[in-house]
Amino acid sequence: MSNNTEPADLYPVIEESARLADVTCSRETVWPILTAYQDTLAQAVVAFRVATGERNTGDLDCRFTMLPKDLDPYAVALANGLTAKTGHPVGSLLGELHSAFPVESSGIDFGVVGGFKKTWSFFPTDALQSLSDLIGLKSLPAAVAGNLDFFTRHQLADRVSLVGIDYPNRSVNLYFGAAPAQTFEAEGIRTILHDAGLAAPSERLLRLGAQAFGIYATLTWDSPKVERITIAAMTPDPTTLPVRIEPKIEHFVKNAPYSTDDRQFVYAITSSPKGEYHKLQSYYRWQPRVENVLLVSDNA
Repeated sequence: MSNNTEPADLYPVIEESARLADVTCSRETVWPILTAYQDTLAQAVVAFRVATGERNTGDLDCRFTMLPKDLDPYAVALANGLTAKTGHPVGSLLGELHSAFPVESSGIDFGVVGGFKKTWSFFPTDALQSLSDLIGLKSLPAAVAGNLDFFTRHQLADRVSLVGIDYPNRSVNLYFGAAPAQTFEAEGIRTILHDAGLAAPSERLLRLGAQAFGIYATLTWDSPKVERITIAAMTPDPTTLPVRIEPKIEHFVKNAPYSTDDRQFVYAITSSPKGEYHKLQSYYRWQPRVENVLLVSDNA
């Protein structure tokens, strides 16, 4: 299958994916993003994300990952007018992170309606980072240091594999690789959510945990709490997961475009103060090395 690397090739795929999610794609929003990052598209892993819940309505998120490690994706966004410069710490965090820690590759998220949203910074799989080191970053939310004991208690503090920075929502995602097996067991999920001050998990979340590989937390500069906890599973066919899939997501699974021989998805359930919501990431252009990055094992 084709390996589309030019904006003119990729845009129709994004437009089609948006249509499947019942979202109207804005060319005025998407085209400048594609052209800003066009030099990196040839090597990018491309994925689309749909989600349930109030905060996710009306948009389709596109994700480019495995971008060059020497790229500053936020600087590119600023230089091309994709996001406004800010004096908030969210604007300086990525520069501090890339200066102080080994970054293997980067990524971005953007909405076909909302535009540029996030950056991603991946650490090497054999060099997961420690929160006790990360909290030395001046611009990191104070909530990370404030919850260090929480992450340490659940054996996650020394396993940071990926940091996401959400600019419009001013939040940080901390992904943890090689999480202990008990993290995804029913009692482990219940305990983590309870300790974070979140509601008890649904049966669907507990069932997903049985096949999950990943856990990540969302924190902000405005609250001392862990805002959200997400449990994620990778699968070539989400309909085989032991959870009932929302109709909106099932429709996307059955029809989402893809350009590589292997189909891959990440299905996730997030626990938030407003309840649980579901997310599906469908890979349009997949590379096997992504699995090594996402499925960081204890012997990585």
